Amino acid sequence: MSTPGRERLMLLDSASLYFRAFHGIKESVTAPDGTPVNAVRGFLDFIARLVTDHEPTRLVCCWDDDWRPQFRVAAIPSYKAHRVADGAANAEEVPDALAPQVPVIADVLAAFGIARVGCAGYEADDVIGTLAARATVPVDVVTGDRDLFQVVDDARGVRVLYTAKGGVARAEVVTEAVVVERYGVPPRSYADFAALRGDPSDGLPGVPGVGEKTAAVLIAAYGSLDGVLQAAEAGDPGVRASLHDRVLAARDYLAVAPGVVRVALDCPLPDIDDTLPSAPADPGGLAGLAERWGLRTSVNRLAAVLAR
Repeated sequence: MSTPGRERLMLLDSASLYFRAFHGIKESVTAPDGTPVNAVRGFLDFIARLVTDHEPTRLVCCWDDDWRPQFRVAAIPSYKAHRVADGAANAEEVPDALAPQVPVIADVLAAFGIARVGCAGYEADDVIGTLAARATVPVDVVTGDRDLFQVVDDARGVRVLYTAKGGVARAEVVTEAVVVERYGVPPRSYADFAALRGDPSDGLPGVPGVGEKTAAVLIAAYGSLDGVLQAAEAGDPGVRASLHDRVLAARDYLAVAPGVVRVALDCPLPDIDDTLPSAPADPGGLAGLAERWGLRTSVNRLAAVLAR
């Protein structure tokens, strides 16, 4: 399928994709016993489409072993706090019809022999960041999370296939030029920029009154968040008076926020075989799962794509 000798690694932000599948496909798509399998079928179909369109030779489904890591919560207690399920210590609020489908996805991936990797105490974003940093081949990161724009690196061939707007079929290819054009900062500065701007979807307050444009201007002018803080402390006229006070008032938040936004590049991951299989690792087990959950069409489609 791919050009001989040309390897490409694809890293999937798995939760981003199975949530998209769940919300994009009707819950009336069910197993023979009536259990919804819309997310499972959609996730498998997404992989089939991505492999067809982008021809990776290696693929890893990156997993949220910890969707809200303690080191991030300790730094900013509001981090994802609005997404914690009622009455749960630290469990994510997941639709009732989706929760039981996630283990089925994991079982089907194992039967196919498609690598699935998480890391205790870290999010899938961190797994992606670590694998992208380690990679010696070009990398496609598939996600709907713009925080992963920070891993884009043209020199190393790391790009993001961004699904938030066009979905998997029309994923936007995000390179360094795209990040700079859209946000006014390079990928390496994205975490500092996002800390200033804030992100309500992750419970990051940002600096009051500082939106995307102002955050981009400040980071571009001073090179980093540390540079912005130093300029504010020194009374630099480049930081107008109203911003000067806001930045200094948010000093404690800004000291820790970049560490929350920045993806880890050093997760202690196990050695994995990320080769994209051409045939199922467990044909019998896969056939049983397909029958049990009513997945024959999606399983056969993906198997055919992998065999090409």
